[in-house]
Amino acid sequence: MKLFFKRETGLDPLQKKEIKKDRLYLIISGILLGLSFPPFPFPYLLFGALIPYFIVLEKKKTLAEINRATYLMAFVFSLLTIYWVGGFVVGKDPFLLISGFLLLFANPIIFLIGSTLFYFSTRVFSTKISFIFFPFFWVTYEYAYMITDWSFPWITLGNGLAKFTSFIQIADHIGVIGLSLLVLFINLFFYFSLTYFGKDKIKFLTNGIAALALILFPLLYGWIVLASSDEGSKKIRVGLIQPDLDPYDKWSGGNTTTLTNEYFTMSKEAIDNGAQFLIWPETAFPFYLMTGSYSEIVDSMRNFLFKNDVPLLTGMPHVEFFSKKEEGPFDVKKSKESELYFATYNSVLFFTPNSFDVLQYGKMKLVPFGERTPFVSQLPFLGDLIKWGVGLSGWNIGQDTTVFKYEFINDNKQPDSIKMNGLICYESVYPDLVAAFCQKGSEFITVVTNDSWYGNTSGPYQHKEISVLRAVENRRSVVRAANGGISCIIDKYGRTIKESKMYEKAIVVGDVYANNELTFFSKNPNLFPVFSSAISIWILGLFLLFKLKNRESKSNS
Repeated sequence: MKLFFKRETGLDPLQKKEIKKDRLYLIISGILLGLSFPPFPFPYLLFGALIPYFIVLEKKKTLAEINRATYLMAFVFSLLTIYWVGGFVVGKDPFLLISGFLLLFANPIIFLIGSTLFYFSTRVFSTKISFIFFPFFWVTYEYAYMITDWSFPWITLGNGLAKFTSFIQIADHIGVIGLSLLVLFINLFFYFSLTYFGKDKIKFLTNGIAALALILFPLLYGWIVLASSDEGSKKIRVGLIQPDLDPYDKWSGGNTTTLTNEYFTMSKEAIDNGAQFLIWPETAFPFYLMTGSYSEIVDSMRNFLFKNDVPLLTGMPHVEFFSKKEEGPFDVKKSKESELYFATYNSVLFFTPNSFDVLQYGKMKLVPFGERTPFVSQLPFLGDLIKWGVGLSGWNIGQDTTVFKYEFINDNKQPDSIKMNGLICYESVYPDLVAAFCQKGSEFITVVTNDSWYGNTSGPYQHKEISVLRAVENRRSVVRAANGGISCIIDKYGRTIKESKMYEKAIVVGDVYANNELTFFSKNPNLFPVFSSAISIWILGLFLLFKLKNRESKSNS
């Protein structure tokens, strides 16, 4: 950590003053970025938040100086936005507290991917040209954070725009990564304009106009889209059940009959209010329902759904057993009590009133440490070394993007069907995963979640708003059923139609419209990330060639 907190010695008063001013600029950038994210209602701050950081970045010449500056800015940004990860407000699990505390210091290190690439670029090109490449370097970091085993892309810049409804409509073409690029180039052109103030009027105006154009064009597109908005004709009325159970108490065990009856009571109230489709939250029951040990509960659920003629999509733990290791997934585990192998999943189960078949989807994007220890497949001993207090850190990775189909009678008394997927909590952060479900035919997006681990902090508000971007990117309605947090219905334009309050026992009933058309983004979810990464790899290659050429020159001389 000495790299990031180096003590400056042997400096004159003017140099010390300059260092203090630079640090102030970096802190200001971090604060402005943090205030741009929910629950703060200031997404517009993103359009200038990085200018103080750019002012400092242009002065730095060495890799250490550039990365120290970036780390400080990113640390302040992370502190304001993801301070809640350790569950400090709830404070019930030591491992969660420790991992959250460490994340605050580890998360800013990932930002150094972009600043390091910027330094490489300055070794090959001028600083000004390197700044032009900088947005692609930053987006490369955001994309890298989405695809690694240690993945936490929560504060992708585009996520901060979720409440700016008119601006984000263009995400149906460019996605959240494209929004990040827009934010970065807007900041960059404003910064260029500032550097020419009082020096070159033409360049001052040109760059300022370029920045404003990058703001106005998405706004114009958004205004046109929202003015001509059309929900479509196919719809189904959903009932979202939010029981507001303490997850620590739930996972410590309890009366299963009481819990089951609670869900039935709330579900019946939703049905009485017109619900045709029930959604229960993530891990609605803290046990493996379909193992055969809970046949009475399964039978009562089937009877309830048959009697009321409604399907149920619910979050639920799920386990599968295999007689041979080769029959299971790559991360299958060996039972200590028998010769069987098994895999456990944080799952979504889909029950229908007219069938005994239960369809299952296993969560594919697992929370690092919280649900799966990173790199445990390569280093199995980490699975025993790192375990969360409530025993959730050993889920297996789901194997496929499952889309569920439900056949029903529509409002015109005609046979109809609708397809949907079941995202589980953290998965809603991944734009390419959601697009993959839409490519397979999902007509609306469901999210089952449990945000109660973190108390009444910024996290649940941010999580809810991230779903807004998934709706706009794919032009799909999104419904969220939360155990604690916010249950809501979001239309395909990112507008919240109905929602519960934070951490209350609630039932949300409303119409959800289906859509099977694919947006440009749905068809090409990785276009901007891959393009940006290609530019970054090209710059890295040029830097390595530059270093090699210099080494050969020194050797020859």
